[in-house]
Amino acid sequence: MEAQFNIILIGGSAGSLQPVISILEQLPEDLRIPVVIVLHRLRNVQSEMDRLLSVKKKITEPEDKEKILPGRIYLAPQNYHLMLEADDTFMLDYSELVNFSRPSIDMTFSSAAIAYQHKVMAILLSGANHDGAAGLCEIAAQGGTAIVQDPAEADFDVMPLAAIAMCDRARVMSIEDINLYIKSNTQAD
Repeated sequence: MEAQFNIILIGGSAGSLQPVISILEQLPEDLRIPVVIVLHRLRNVQSEMDRLLSVKKKITEPEDKEKILPGRIYLAPQNYHLMLEADDTFMLDYSELVNFSRPSIDMTFSSAAIAYQHKVMAILLSGANHDGAAGLCEIAAQGGTAIVQDPAEADFDVMPLAAIAMCDRARVMSIEDINLYIKSNTQAD
């Protein structure tokens, strides 16, 4: 049976660290698809985000043109836009800020919508700007699954509310429900 998803994307900003850690801790041990995380970070400060998130499984920041491998967890490098290509590779970009951000969640989500179409599960978490909302809509428009953290439980509800307002196909879920959804829709046969 063909897998429902080829990739999982997680985007977040202010207030999203704990939700991301919760999702990573609950990922199935036998998860065979890659997970790509895009978190807003300060651009000119040394970041140890990859170490902080490596709670259950090693997380790496991909290089330009690196192959996207199944079962791996990737973190968008600090101060670069991270895009996904149809040949299952990453592309790093140092162009202008998008929504005041680099990496931009919108840019990653939009590239995944083109490269993976309906085989994408994208999750947008807490944040204080609108980044990710437009990209999430593009994923939904391609038949992918667009999930938004319930604004009522987000530390900063601006990002989830922007996605809900912009994307009528977005599914609103608590972090607990997101974890259950991932488990029930990615288990191996």
